Amino acid sequence: FLASPEIENIFENSDFLVLLSQAQGDRQILAKQLGISPHQLSYVTHTNSGEGLLFFGNTTIPFVDRFPQNTELYAIMTTRPEDKKQEMNRA
Repeated sequence: FLASPEIENIFENSDFLVLLSQAQGDRQILAKQLGISPHQLSYVTHTNSGEGLLFFGNTTIPFVDRFPQNTELYAIMTTRPEDKKQEMNRA
């Protein structure tokens, strides 16, 4: 799927991409299509929540974002099922 011409067009026409943890096969395809170095791949290989790569134009930025979990904003934004379940149990 990632190697299809349609997906290649999406990558070519996107000025901004965010990649989070990727499966092995997908990482290799993405590395080739996006020119990701082996070191940069480490940011999308078996990573934790909040870690990945940002692509903006020709710039690639690795990021690690440790968002505080004890905030109202985190409770609103989280997509982790276990966090949502805890929130429902508190209500």
